[in-house]
Amino acid sequence: MNEHHLSILLILFLQLIAAFFSIAETALTAASRPRMHQMAKDGNRKAKLVNELRSDSESLIGAILLGNNLVNILATAIATSTLTEIFGEAGVIYATAIMTVVILVIGEVVPKTYAMNSADSVALSVAAPIRAWMWFSWPVTVALGYVTRLFMRLFRLNKTNLGEHLSDDELRGAIDLHGANPAGLSPEIQKERKMLHSILDLQDVTVAKVMTHRRNVVMLDIDEPVDSIIRDVLASPFTRIPLWQDNASNIIGILHVKSLVRALQSGTARETLSIKTLIAKPWFIPETASLLEQLQAFRDRREHFAFVVDEYGVFEGIVTLEDILEEIVGEISDEHDQIVSGVRRQPDGSFIVQGTVAIRDVNREFAWELPEERATTLAGLVMLEARRIPEIGQAYSFYGFRFDIIRRQRNQITLLRLTPPNATKESSNHSTDEINNS
Repeated sequence: MNEHHLSILLILFLQLIAAFFSIAETALTAASRPRMHQMAKDGNRKAKLVNELRSDSESLIGAILLGNNLVNILATAIATSTLTEIFGEAGVIYATAIMTVVILVIGEVVPKTYAMNSADSVALSVAAPIRAWMWFSWPVTVALGYVTRLFMRLFRLNKTNLGEHLSDDELRGAIDLHGANPAGLSPEIQKERKMLHSILDLQDVTVAKVMTHRRNVVMLDIDEPVDSIIRDVLASPFTRIPLWQDNASNIIGILHVKSLVRALQSGTARETLSIKTLIAKPWFIPETASLLEQLQAFRDRREHFAFVVDEYGVFEGIVTLEDILEEIVGEISDEHDQIVSGVRRQPDGSFIVQGTVAIRDVNREFAWELPEERATTLAGLVMLEARRIPEIGQAYSFYGFRFDIIRRQRNQITLLRLTPPNATKESSNHSTDEINNS
């Protein structure tokens, strides 16, 4: 074996070392942080070492790049010297072309592709050798770190701000990535994914989106006879009943069924029972409050019920703790709930929907993307897009959906047929008034 053969073997050996550094760089940066954290918590020493290395990312990257560039430059120098001896000055060109291909294929592309596809397992394998290399190259790494910080200050690059505001987006991205193939997920995992998304959305959803509108709120006039109030309260499926006086917008308090039952059990005669002494003070909140803020407020005040008002202080509806919890876990029903789905699937793929059904509810249930920011209910969305109050029998098409008006009560759309884009066929028994939205 001559000198040139030894040079070729040495170059290949150096490229294998370069490949190791490339594998380590990719694996240690791409490995799953949550998985490494959980494995370390469970006692995996290699995972703990991976977390320690990544906690000092500046030294880690510096040591890996030092080793990678060192062997690549040495291999290139040997190749240039060898080929220059054989081909003269043209050897420089040959060495440049050959080493570019060798470094890209053996030292970069192949090892990094492999490490990307098996990041977690590879990271656990390379953590110990990389830690040894970091100890060995510590003096040079420290010097590189000093120079790096000097340049960052010179160019006003504040590393502490990098990624500081990405936590929310990272969580959303991780949830979406986890569910990139919904067909391969179990129903339990799909439910958990929906819940995680809902929790992150609490800050962006206002109470106006989930409140029960005042038209649908069961309320009583406090000036009614006591017997009538008692009868209506006990017949209601709700435990808290708003009371008004003079007009339905003048809410004066909340009557809890427990308070009424206790008063009756105490032996107080109905004729002498004063409802005003049993009611609790109403709590008013703005319709612009986010669900996250309201959830925290419910917890701090230890209350479950609030009245929603608009910017003019006008009563708009009510929101309860259960409404917010349902945004996270889905519909919560008990033995006293009046279960009204509001949506009936038809054989042709369309849906018969009550006008008061919330857009957010159907979006979450059927994975649709109707605009929630433009209106709260489906009836409101139709009226907003039609720019008028539709007549029975009219049909509108926007956002890829078809809306057929089935029933209207005064100026309110109470029932409609909604046909999504993927419906097997459309109902064509009504006159059509098309609105094309870009």
